[in-house]
Amino acid sequence: MSSGREWRSVAVVSDVALQEAVAEFDRHLRAERGVSPHTLRAYRGDLRDLCSYAAAVGVSGPEGLDVTVLRAWLARQHALGRSRATLARRTAAVRAFTGYLHRRGLLDFDPGPLLGTPRQNRDLPTVLSQDDAGRLLDRMDVSGPLGLRDLAVLEVLYGTGVRVSELCGLDIDDLDAARNTVRVLGKGGRERVVPIGEPAARAAGDWLRAGRPALANERSGAALFLGARGGRLHPNSARRIVHSRIAEVGGVPDLAPHGLRHSAATHLLEGGADLRSVQEILGHASLQSTQLYTHVSAERLKQVHRQAHPRGAAEDR
Repeated sequence: MSSGREWRSVAVVSDVALQEAVAEFDRHLRAERGVSPHTLRAYRGDLRDLCSYAAAVGVSGPEGLDVTVLRAWLARQHALGRSRATLARRTAAVRAFTGYLHRRGLLDFDPGPLLGTPRQNRDLPTVLSQDDAGRLLDRMDVSGPLGLRDLAVLEVLYGTGVRVSELCGLDIDDLDAARNTVRVLGKGGRERVVPIGEPAARAAGDWLRAGRPALANERSGAALFLGARGGRLHPNSARRIVHSRIAEVGGVPDLAPHGLRHSAATHLLEGGADLRSVQEILGHASLQSTQLYTHVSAERLKQVHRQAHPRGAAEDR
């Protein structure tokens, strides 16, 4: 029986053709599909793991990736304790890869459609109440350039529902102060124009006027939001800003930037916005993704009913 080290060495030697196919697929995704950098990194790691496994079980090239090998690899991922979300993503990566190989003539038959997709648990996202959102944004310390920046970051995240990567990709010219809109480049290179509320527009204007000039340098370019050293704000830095500012206020549930996006969508629906409009604002390709927020909103309404209605608690039993 070979050791784990021997298993890895065999894989490294024999998966060259597979890894070359992955590299070609990666170039295809970047050049022709407009896939986001995050998805590219995830797919690249998933497929490299598949190639190592396939080589270890005797597959020397793409033509050997049949449904038996793919199912065995996914079963191994399950045995290793991968989450349902990870398994679903890896299945999607394999389907896209085998479909590409089949179109290129490197696979006679595409086994991807034969793979089942693990059903994901759709946990309801944690969101702020409207009172919590107001308390967070109204009580922040906005002294100095970084204070002005941080308030603008949180106001724009909550006021527009944009993703943190979209926020960090904004340029100054993307903000239209006259129309209170912001031009956003979303997933797959899709561009959309999102309305921005008066508080967010005011915070962004204060940052541009009194905060950004203090941090700007030759590295800044046209970036709307800057890091402490003057370069474009990185998504990881934006996440730290959100967590730290929430912690400073106290009494507000800790959320990542995506939690502010969830909160924005939920509050829009609670305020009477229709689902299609929220889909457009969030930049969801499918209405199915947006429908999650109807469940969030329903849960919030049920909670209000339990607390406020004379027979709410009794009805809930």
